[in-house]
Amino acid sequence: MANWTARRIAREAGILAGTVLLLASARSSLAEPYHVPTGSMEPSIEVGDHIVVDKLAYGVRVPFTNTYAVSFAGPHVGDVVVLDSPEEDKVLVKRVVAGPGQTVEVRDGHVVLDGVEEPLAPASLAAGTGPDYGPETLPDDRYFVLGDNRGDSHDSRFFGAVSRSAILGHAMGVYWRSGPAWDGL
Repeated sequence: MANWTARRIAREAGILAGTVLLLASARSSLAEPYHVPTGSMEPSIEVGDHIVVDKLAYGVRVPFTNTYAVSFAGPHVGDVVVLDSPEEDKVLVKRVVAGPGQTVEVRDGHVVLDGVEEPLAPASLAAGTGPDYGPETLPDDRYFVLGDNRGDSHDSRFFGAVSRSAILGHAMGVYWRSGPAWDGL
């Protein structure tokens, strides 16, 4: 009887461990919720918002790594992405404003992309102060990211363009907000 009980407990523990590993792998590679602690993306994403991130948007990663097993097309200009900070051990939310091969410059909070200044920034891209940058032509596999609240964002103007492997996924939307209703990214 004791041998049967020990085998049953071992089997149940194995099933539980496998389930936990499967769920953790899915969260690491498919989709993940994030809490936004700063106002660098206001007004699009507010302090305290909870966003869901599609981690399959740009490829399939090996679970628990930044290595792509299969790569899809990279982020597009305008995508809101979640990325590993190149300076600290934390996750950032920013908007892609330039990609590989594009020449980017920031003047008075406005982006000049390939020599053309962005039109009057839409409400989701509120211009602000902050350091000027560039012009710089981005090498392969590099993306220039800015916060929508450009006057209060620590972004590529400070740490440079980020590698594609640092980009964890595409922010799909806010799934919980304690303030006014959300109308999309």
